[in-house]
Order: sequence, then structure tokens, then C-alpha cells
Amino acid sequence: MTSIMIGDLKINVIKKKIKNLHLSVHPPDGWVRITAPDTMKDEAIRSFAISKLSWIKKQRAKFQAQERQPEREFVSGESYYYQGHHYLLNVIYTNKKQRVEIDGYKNINLYIRKGATKERRGKVMTEWYRNQLKSQIPPLIEKWEKRMGVKVDSWGVKLMKTRWGTCNPKARRIWVNLELAKKSPRCLEYIIVHEMVHLLERLHNKKFVSYMDQFFPNWRSVKKELNG
Repeated sequence: MTSIMIGDLKINVIKKKIKNLHLSVHPPDGWVRITAPDTMKDEAIRSFAISKLSWIKKQRAKFQAQERQPEREFVSGESYYYQGHHYLLNVIYTNKKQRVEIDGYKNINLYIRKGATKERRGKVMTEWYRNQLKSQIPPLIEKWEKRMGVKVDSWGVKLMKTRWGTCNPKARRIWVNLELAKKSPRCLEYIIVHEMVHLLERLHNKKFVSYMDQFFPNWRSVKKELNG
């Protein structure tokens, strides 16, 4: 991947064996990507980007106007999401195992040592999210392996800034963004299906879209919810 600069705007450029240019603007801060045919000259890509500057600026403005989540302190009263539901954090001091538990439909209880640092509180919360997600992924993979006729050899969870998931078709390995633990289960399932479809079609082309329409017909509405 390379990049071009138009004024102070950086645009990531990926060249592939495709016929048409694809322009996209991505959360969280409106980073821009152009996917271009591998035979296209850089100057032609630059001209295309300049012609789309007005549209790019409008899309970036939407992302930049979205409310930003304040830095977490991991104290009682902060808002957190889990599986698409809103909860308030309730910090409880304990001498037993440090852990996180859902309390009904309103609270997430964080059991922590008195005097624990912000970093330690954050680590306990992060590991809880990670463990929850890891318990939800295997049955989804098993479900869609049967339906799609593919095999996932390995998978993992990691925090990613610009992607909800990735797939390495050659290694038959998929990665899922840790932040999906906060989204609704249908969002997680959509990403699982999306990445597994890459085992059938590597590129985001018409064949890929056809597979998505076949296996997950409402994927467009779930994608919109996920990126909202």
C-alpha cells in the first residue's frame, strides 16, 4: 500500500487486479482509501481523487462531527456497552478475584482491589470483554462452516483501529476486532460471515457481494448499524 497527499489530506492507495476505481472513507476519523487497477498510473489516481474532493470532505465531516467517547477512568457511573446494550459501571472493592459481572439490565459490576490503578481497572475490563467475545465466536464459526462449506483453521481477537475484522485466505485464519464485544450479536455474526466469505472470494467484488447476499441477506442494514 502506498499513499498520496492532496494538500494536507492523506489518501491510502491499494493497487489490485481489478477493472474499476473504488473510493471509500472510513471511521473513526475519516481516513480515505482508493483501490485502483494495478495498471493505472499514479497521476490518473491523483486526478480522480481531486475530482472527488468535495464528496470526500463531506464524508470526513460526518465522522469528525460524531460524538467522541471520553477517556475512560473506570469509575462508578461511567457508561459502557455490551452486546449492544447500555450499562453503567459500578466499581466494587474486593479482596477476592478481580472480575466483571453483569448485574441485571442496568449495571456492569467491576470487582477490583482498593487502590487499583486506572490501568489495572482497564485491563480487567478489557480481558472480560475479550473472554466474552472468545466464547461467542466458536459456535458462529461452526454454524457458518456448515452453511458455507469452508473451514477456518484458526481465529483470534485483537484491538484494531480501522477494521472490524480481517482474513488471511491462504492461512485460513480470521481476526475479529475486540470492540465487537460492545456491539449487538448480529454485528458480530455479520463480521464472522464477511471474513469467512473471503475464504470463497478474496476480493470485494461482485462475486463477493453475491455470496454475502446469498448467506446473509440483511448484511447491508447490519453494516450500517455497525458503522453508525
